[in-house]
Amino acid sequence: MQGLDPNDLTDLKKARDLWNVNFPAHVRAAAAAEAARQSKDTARASLEAEIRPVARFVQTYFKTTDADRANMGITVRDGSLTPAAPPTTRPLVRVDTSQRLLHTLRFSDESTPTRRRKPHGVLGAEVWVALAAPHDPPPLIGDAFRFLSVNARGTLQTDFTTAEAGQTAYYALRWLSTRGETGPWSDVAAATVAA
Repeated sequence: MQGLDPNDLTDLKKARDLWNVNFPAHVRAAAAAEAARQSKDTARASLEAEIRPVARFVQTYFKTTDADRANMGITVRDGSLTPAAPPTTRPLVRVDTSQRLLHTLRFSDESTPTRRRKPHGVLGAEVWVALAAPHDPPPLIGDAFRFLSVNARGTLQTDFTTAEAGQTAYYALRWLSTRGETGPWSDVAAATVAA
């Protein structure tokens, strides 16, 4: 190469030679590790298929004690059900106002907004509504709201009278657990009652 002294490239050549030895060794080791992992996974699946029926038998055998189960490393059941925790998430609510004197509410959990599934341990959503004149400020959650229902399906229709047309309906929802405990309130959703 013109302009470079070959002595200046000695360290570069040594580094390249070291790379050319170590990189292929690394590739071979990675391939061997992947093959070993696949063999391990296959062996584990085979072992689990054989041991699960035996563990089920031992688990239900009337002479097996909890001490025996612990010694064998299988699950020791506590015998009591763990109650569901109070709801910690809030419902998200959308209001369809496309029909006259009718609102269709659709709600989901804030942690899974694209699914209508309610959280684990939840019976349904408490749905509350308050009506106000169009230019009145939104009411605070409390006395102004009236209870509509507990809904487990994720969809609820609310009918209005002609006297209520033009008013604004404010909706507040919260999850209700199977033990009667309530979660935090949703954001209040507002929709005009179409005449």
